[in-house]
Amino acid sequence: MALEPKPRPRAFRIGATAETNGEKPAGPLVIETLADPYEAEAKALMATQEAGEAAVETAQKQGIVARSLLSWGGVFWASAGGLVSLGFGLWLTRLIDDLFAWSPLFGLVGLILAGIAGVALFVLGLREIVGILRQRHIAELHIGLARAREKDDFKEARRLVGQLSSLYDMRSDTARARGQLRQLAHDIVDGRDLIDIAERTLVEPLDLLVRHEIAAAAKRVSVVTALAPRAIIDVVFVAAQAIRLIRRIAAIYGGRPGVLGFLKLLRSIGSHIAITGGMAAGDSLLQQFVGHGIAAKLSARLGEGVLNGLLTARVGLSAMAVCRPLPFATKRPPGVGDVAPFLFSKSSENKG
Repeated sequence: MALEPKPRPRAFRIGATAETNGEKPAGPLVIETLADPYEAEAKALMATQEAGEAAVETAQKQGIVARSLLSWGGVFWASAGGLVSLGFGLWLTRLIDDLFAWSPLFGLVGLILAGIAGVALFVLGLREIVGILRQRHIAELHIGLARAREKDDFKEARRLVGQLSSLYDMRSDTARARGQLRQLAHDIVDGRDLIDIAERTLVEPLDLLVRHEIAAAAKRVSVVTALAPRAIIDVVFVAAQAIRLIRRIAAIYGGRPGVLGFLKLLRSIGSHIAITGGMAAGDSLLQQFVGHGIAAKLSARLGEGVLNGLLTARVGLSAMAVCRPLPFATKRPPGVGDVAPFLFSKSSENKG
């Protein structure tokens, strides 16, 4: 989907060599298609990117873009939530009645506090809904732009690129990129080129911020795990860093997940890791665990730190793929070795 194979070079061979007496060539004109040594590599890269994009879209549909409103699980949680809400409402009503029976002043204070709590709960619920809808909009943008680029649909590409630009209207750090994109959009008549330019001007600077966040989180996890005296500290710190990293990546790409939105996002990330087998495009499982093996020979704690750093980086890369509003088209998706090369180089230096 992202890369297109270039046409093979051709050689023109004129049949037989002209005779020494000046006669015309005897054989017909033959066109030979030469083998392109890079074609197999290009096709393999295209297949890898298409498989990676399919995994991203499947993960988004399973978590963020899930629309199944009626299921046995949904019926259970809706019924259980209704019962809990009724029970809480009954308890609150009895509490306020008891306060009024004790003292009208206490009853009035309790009623005011209950009203404030109800307004706050309504605002929190509204923020949850807005966060879920915004994250779903980003996922639908990703899927729609991938389809528009594949079909080279200029009308759809222009519409979706406009929505992508408006997604960052309130962010001053994207003002220059949005201005450049608006200027270039009037001069381009090819849908695929328009989407590629939007990726280069608007999304790639955000990719750099995300890669920096992943590298910083992986470094913190590897260092703290190597120095922490208790295993429980490792577990708590790694989980906290993973949650913070996912929320930070979603915010960089324009998402604002609340509690429920974060759970849906976490479901998509888990699905992506399960579909891809925990590997990003260009990564090698052997390469990752070789670094861990070298570190483990030097120190068990150092080996655990490297491994936890690798896992944190892998979670960050899955979050990057799921939260990104555009598919990777002009470049390949980054791997663990791209965002956290220090997890390998330090192990090699320590060995030397």
